[in-house]
Amino acid sequence: MTEVNKAPRPADAPPRIGGWTRFVTARPRLSLLVALVLTALAVLAGSGVADRLGSGGWEDPAAESTYATKALEREFPGSQPNMLLLVDAGRASVDDPAVAAQARALARRLAAEPGVTGVGSYWQAAPAQAPALRAEDGHEALIAARITGDETAMGRTLDRIAPHYRGTHGPVQVKIGGIVAVRHEMQTIIKEDLTRAELIALPITLVLLVMVFGSAVAALLPLGIGIVAILGTNAVLRGLTTFTDVSVFALNLTTALGLGLAIDYALFIVRRYREELSTGADPLTAVGTTLRTAGRTVLFSALTVAVSLAAMLLFPQYFLRSFAYAGIAVVLLAAAAALILLPAALVLLGHRVNSLDLRRLFRRGRDPKPAEGTAWARAAGLVMRRAPLFALGTTALLMLLGLPFLGVTFGTADDRQLPSAAESHVVQQHIREGFPGSPGGGLEVLAEGRATTAQYAAYKQRVTALPEVVRVEGPLVKGDTAYFTVQPRGEAVGDPAQRLVGDLRALHAPFDTEVTGTAAVLVDTKHAIAERLPWAAVFIAGVTLLLVFLLTGSVLIPLQAVVLNALSLTAMFGAVVWVFQDGHLSGPLGFTSPGSIETTLPVLMFCVAFGLSMDYGVFLLSRIKEEYDRTGDHERAVRLGLQRTGGLITAAAVILAVVMVAIGTSRVTNTKMLGLGIALAVLMDAMVVRSLLVPAVMRLTGRATWWAPGWLRRFHERFGLSEGEQEPPRRDAGTGAGGHDEPVLAAPPGGARSV
Repeated sequence: MTEVNKAPRPADAPPRIGGWTRFVTARPRLSLLVALVLTALAVLAGSGVADRLGSGGWEDPAAESTYATKALEREFPGSQPNMLLLVDAGRASVDDPAVAAQARALARRLAAEPGVTGVGSYWQAAPAQAPALRAEDGHEALIAARITGDETAMGRTLDRIAPHYRGTHGPVQVKIGGIVAVRHEMQTIIKEDLTRAELIALPITLVLLVMVFGSAVAALLPLGIGIVAILGTNAVLRGLTTFTDVSVFALNLTTALGLGLAIDYALFIVRRYREELSTGADPLTAVGTTLRTAGRTVLFSALTVAVSLAAMLLFPQYFLRSFAYAGIAVVLLAAAAALILLPAALVLLGHRVNSLDLRRLFRRGRDPKPAEGTAWARAAGLVMRRAPLFALGTTALLMLLGLPFLGVTFGTADDRQLPSAAESHVVQQHIREGFPGSPGGGLEVLAEGRATTAQYAAYKQRVTALPEVVRVEGPLVKGDTAYFTVQPRGEAVGDPAQRLVGDLRALHAPFDTEVTGTAAVLVDTKHAIAERLPWAAVFIAGVTLLLVFLLTGSVLIPLQAVVLNALSLTAMFGAVVWVFQDGHLSGPLGFTSPGSIETTLPVLMFCVAFGLSMDYGVFLLSRIKEEYDRTGDHERAVRLGLQRTGGLITAAAVILAVVMVAIGTSRVTNTKMLGLGIALAVLMDAMVVRSLLVPAVMRLTGRATWWAPGWLRRFHERFGLSEGEQEPPRRDAGTGAGGHDEPVLAAPPGGARSV
């Protein structure tokens, strides 16, 4: 039997302090000292983490293209150049004797460098291969090489040798490109941009927190929690690099979620604590009530966000898995800091949490405590009075904003992610525009198994006859292994190239063949994501439904939460295609549109944005549930829930959007897309879905919103986690209209347990 059926405690009885409250407030000074020491250790452990992170990770390690690439790297290093020297002869021809002599000298010197292999050039190539390494205007040509080792070793080698080759050498100018240079430059820019984003976000966030709280003391608490979460996550990522690959892009998510979610959680807890103080409660009692209510909501919120991010662990690409590592770590650390360190700080501060109220300077005699949330209450009333109009209108608007996503084209991340002035981007752009056949953009066919010259020739003839093939080079044979280079029509990752991958894999050969190349990697990546995406969606939806049911005890609310959260993301996906694929606003935003969206990015953005939407959804639903448990009045509960949390959710969304926009100032297009896209999703969710769509839908579903069959009600009574101790509702919640035990409303019993 739950405590709803027990007699209420006398009014003069001492306040009940839960076990968790006693634990986190028993020795607050010691708790904060231990946290300070652990944070200092995290700074040491996480130092230099960016230098150990990779800038790739988009490939499926189990794919055919990955196997073929590694085999070619091992057997034919010259077939997989990852470093290019663009030799510019100026007005002279690349065939000029002085130019040719200088280029050959550079190639010989490069071949002698430790960690470099497979050096070839236009001036040393076979007659059949030379034209692809020479610009059509005759003034530029390429020296190609392969830097060996893992990403860290390749970056160090490039740092060591690049200054000796970049610049003027006699009659030629040399610029450095290739995939190693692109990724290394991307890694460097991301680190620089992340520092700038933090310098932008931190002061603006502090100003916004002061505006929300008034008190400078209260405003500093969420910021401190965010810094602890970020530093702790950097240490976790540094440890993970010992065992697995981690993407440098994950640092951006660490900063964004570390600040955003820690501030969200601290906002919710500090606001509730100050509410309790305003009712006359002493600090310890206020902390206990806050942890039973807002603290439990924070725990649920952290779990829902972590679940959304954990779905990325189902994908094989370490780019996506890295965001799961970083996201789960920072969410759990933010929640732990908010539920352990923040209560200790609040007990020590007591009423001084309201100190340094900077808003007094602007009040000029006005009432310092106006009625809280009256505008939100009026808005909720208006929405519920016109519920069908707002529900249909908002849904139609969100669907309309998402329409551009129907025209999405998926591609790969390349040099066009970098600023137009970046050296490696300049080199690759010159190659795309000025060289025949786009060197490095072809397909490689690895042939394994004993074969005769006639069999190789017959296979080459069949490949040449394929409709999307421009030319075929090879084979180059080494023992029982050989490879062919196939140049497709059009762009390296265009539709013809992707069709050609399928044709090559379906082509019969007297030996084993594996196809790799840029288009093959894209085909394999799309296949891996499509194969695992349904499982990820089922995982996110299933666990979210369970968590929201445990919070509310309702069958309908979890379904509403999942559907409305997914609907809130339509504007983000539509904007991503309209802006970053189609190139609208590329000038003001300062990026070069590649004409496609990197394949893994929509998955990443969905998981992050869905989790953040659930974060705000839990904040709102928990307060509505608390009011419904207390009053039993559905419409009043929705109105009061929005009144109490509307301003808080909006403030939290604006602060998180500021952080994401700061991340979106990055010069790397993928990072810009991630930051600006999620900022839009967060604002749409808080200002449109939570403010308009949720109250309209809950008004339409009425008291049926809280329905659950009897066996689920009993499950929730036993296992559900609800808000803290409440007064019994002013209605009979256990029976239907006729007094029979019917499966009607599932709110009251869960509201009785305390922490």
